[in-house]
Amino acid sequence: MIPVFKPLIEKEEIDASRESLEMGWLGMGSYVSGFENKVKEILGTEERYVAALSTGTAGLHVALLIAGVGPGDEVIVSSFNCSADFQAISWVGAEIVFCDCLDDTLAIDMKQAAKLVTPKTKAIIVMDYDCILCDHDEIAEFAATHQLRVIHDAAHSFGSRYKGKPVGSFSDICVFSHDPVKTITCLDGGTIVVKTREELAMVHELRLLGMQQPAAVMYQNQRAWTFDVERVGYRYHMLNMHAAIGLAQLSKLALIASSRRDACIKYNALLAGVTQVRTPLTDFADVNPFLYYIRVPAEDRDALRKFLKENGVDTGIHWQPGHWFSLWKNCRAGDLSVTDRVGNEILSLPLHSRMDLALVDEVCRQIGLYFAGTPAAGTPAAGKAVAGIPA
Repeated sequence: MIPVFKPLIEKEEIDASRESLEMGWLGMGSYVSGFENKVKEILGTEERYVAALSTGTAGLHVALLIAGVGPGDEVIVSSFNCSADFQAISWVGAEIVFCDCLDDTLAIDMKQAAKLVTPKTKAIIVMDYDCILCDHDEIAEFAATHQLRVIHDAAHSFGSRYKGKPVGSFSDICVFSHDPVKTITCLDGGTIVVKTREELAMVHELRLLGMQQPAAVMYQNQRAWTFDVERVGYRYHMLNMHAAIGLAQLSKLALIASSRRDACIKYNALLAGVTQVRTPLTDFADVNPFLYYIRVPAEDRDALRKFLKENGVDTGIHWQPGHWFSLWKNCRAGDLSVTDRVGNEILSLPLHSRMDLALVDEVCRQIGLYFAGTPAAGTPAAGKAVAGIPA
């Protein structure tokens, strides 16, 4: 089976995990400091502050708290998004307001978002969906007009650039995910990027049970035994071994990004002639793609997934829209007609770092065979070539 995801775990990651375990300091320590410093180096700016967390979802929760969002507030978010964003809004006691997405980029539709703003609106969450980034200049103008905080969910876009600027270097509050299947994995982990030292200090307290324990001390593999607690906090800190693996991954960032771009470019080229398949409208320049997705007619998606699975190709769905879930079906929302359509058509194909491009050939060949006549499941991969896809 060709899997949808396959983490890049090589000698460097294994050695890093062994070394961190042999060090004997398993909590937040020197490797976490090293990871944060390397991320800040990649961002290339002295105007942002970086803190490592246990997960990207923790980062979303902390970001909303930093933004001052709470009960009685509303947060606008695209319904075509990960459930983590919706849960984080619920955790701070705010109300979710679902917005539609754009049909071409799958990013939040800012014109629709403008119709949803009320006096209760406190923030907006925007997410770069995979290989096409949001229009962040438009988002910044929108936020300034309506005096809103912006949480940039960049779970899919670590290592990408927007108009030449590294993602994370320009947003109000930015959150990265480094979970098991992301382009850069820490096994699990996240990073939050904030604008001020005061916000960074708040993150440090929130991630460590509210304890005002100096990060500088813990980064020396030590801890303070006396400290104050002035706010509710959470157990959201990153562990040393996770950071050590993340550092090994960061050293390969350019290689990871280029190999994933190459696979995506080949997918787009091979699938261009399959009329039933809609591919991403991008040349993949300046991005580090997390997914490769296509859109197919809704009536074909389940049958295509079944056919591909029976012929050795795993697929995924990213995602089911938020307003389809029982927990959030009664949230305030605008017109979600594009989201409904996308939710029924979207399909994720296998994409790995350092992916053998022969696997891309095989995935595309199977898709071509399905749309050329849907041969019986399990039959040997043979048949006529379809729109440039080899038989």
